[in-house]
Parts: sequence; C-alpha cells; structure tokens
Amino acid sequence: MTGVHLCGALGFAALVLCGPSSAAANDSSVELSIGGLTFTRNTDVSMESETLTITPETVTVRYQFLNQSPNPVTLTVGFPLPDIDLSDPDANLAIPAADPVNFVGFRTTVNGAPVSFDIRQRAVIGDKDVTDAVRGAGLPVLPLGEQAERIKALPAQTRDRLVDQGLLVPSGTDDRGAQRYDLGWTVKTSVLRQQTFPPGQPVTVEHRYRTSVGISFDTVLRKAVREQEAMAAEFRRYRAEYCVTDFFLRGIDRRAGAHDENVARLQERRISYVLRTGANWAGPIKNFRLVVDKGKADRLVSFCGENVKRLTPTTFEMTAKNFTPQRDLKILLIAVSE
Repeated sequence: MTGVHLCGALGFAALVLCGPSSAAANDSSVELSIGGLTFTRNTDVSMESETLTITPETVTVRYQFLNQSPNPVTLTVGFPLPDIDLSDPDANLAIPAADPVNFVGFRTTVNGAPVSFDIRQRAVIGDKDVTDAVRGAGLPVLPLGEQAERIKALPAQTRDRLVDQGLLVPSGTDDRGAQRYDLGWTVKTSVLRQQTFPPGQPVTVEHRYRTSVGISFDTVLRKAVREQEAMAAEFRRYRAEYCVTDFFLRGIDRRAGAHDENVARLQERRISYVLRTGANWAGPIKNFRLVVDKGKADRLVSFCGENVKRLTPTTFEMTAKNFTPQRDLKILLIAVSE
C-alpha cells in the first residue's frame, strides 16, 4: 500500500484508564483497536458494500448485505469491543465514553431504524471466568474513574480473599503508607444481536461509536528524535504501520525544525481500526469505501491506502472493488498542541 501524507491532533473527550505508573508512559494514552461486525461464517450472505467513515470524534460503518439463497438466513451478529487488560499497571487507555459497559457509545440501525442489542461483559484471568467473584465483591467489571476507589472501601477480609483469588495484586503503598492494589483480570465485552436476512433483499446495517484516540505530547517522527540510534526500531515501525513518507516527514520538519526539545509543541494522535474482522461473509466486499476526515486543514495525517484522493481540505477517500482486507487500518495525526 502507498502512504497517504496530507496536511493531521484533534480535540477529543475521553476517559483514560490509568495504572499507577502512567507517568512512565511519557504521559501518553493508548488507542483501542476497534473493528466492525462479525458473524458466523456463512456462504449465503454476501457483503455488497461497506462504507467506513473515520473522524477524530466518530467512527461510522455502513454495510449492505444480500442473502443470495432462496430462504431466510438468521445469524448471530457480533460487535466485539477490545479486551482491556486491567492487570497491566502501566496501561493508559483512551476510553471514549463514561459507560463502563458500553464504553465506546455503540449504536446501531438496520435499514435506518434503531435496534436493540445485548452487551455481554466478563472478567477473566487466563481461561477462568471470574465475573461472579468480581461482582460478588461489589466491584464493577470495568471500573472507570471514581469507581476504582471502591477497592479502598472493601472490608479487609474481602480484600484478602480477592488477593488469594488473584483478583487483586498488592502494588506497594501510597504516600500515606496505605496498601495499594492492582486489578488482576481482563475485561471481555461484546455486543450481540440476532439478524435475519430475507432472501434476495438487501439489508443495510449501520453502526457508529465514539473514536478512541491515543495521544502523545510529542512524536517519534520529530527529526531530533527519529535520528537517535535508540529510536531506530520505533521509527521503522511508524514507517511501516502508518506508511510514513519522506514528504510527510518534511512537513513535520517545517513545523518542528531540528530542535532537541519539542519547542513547536507537536502532538500526535493515533486511531486504529480492525479491518480484518470483515472476512466472514461470502466472498470479498464488492464495493468498499473509506473516508478519513482529519477535522482541520492544518493537521498532518498519514495512513496506508491505495488510490486515495482528496475530497475536501480535510477529507480523503479510498475506494476498492472486490476488497479483501489484508491489514488493519492505522491513522496518524500530527499538529501543534491545540
């Protein structure tokens, strides 16, 4: 794929799920890699088209499916949310919505009408489901913000039991000498519903959710950083994952110069979309369209794509016929601190 390097930081509202050592992550937050619909592989239902629109605020995906068989086909349609490993004390994740269950603000419509769905959320340690133990202790499966403070209110006997079960892990003491704990489980969440595809009739499914945007208050692509020997591997990774070109780097250099310090106050934002979940239907996506909107014309944006064209000063389009995703989509936006 070729690199798209067009003139991308953005404002975004996100909760950040932080471990106690978040400062060690250079004040960065990590974007969640979220994708599209999945369902049990079926040779009768084809994807006629997919339009994926990504902005710093919202991801919208519109599908048109066609049941090519003479009979109705009912499938369990899933929208997997990313796993969240609470046992990683250095995790600093950009959680875009305050709801601890629907933490990306997921919504869906079928043929233009809103539909209901079930959200299933579990706490696991390895292969063991520990959801009942977590909820039985009065803790949320995904503690966001002040909910994490519930650990301090637990009776000592309950905390000791949770430590024995591996649900709580002692992690030193706070500045008052009180014992601190890390959480020991991984959160698994999925949105599920039953969808019937009538024979020979197109069905349009659209879902949207709030974008998870990772942020760093500097960028490895600044000249003074990328030329350091210690950053060589990271620089190569950026080159490959975001298809960063020399033209894109020159755009950064015009803003930042060669200063050792980030005097230009450049920030980077990252958006990740799991394209490869879209491979459970009959054949490739007949008509695929990607629209990336960077929001402001003075932002730099880079991502991998073929035959990308500019639609407006902030939006870019890629189209493809008979498209089979071979890699996930990663979008890099860089601009002066806003």
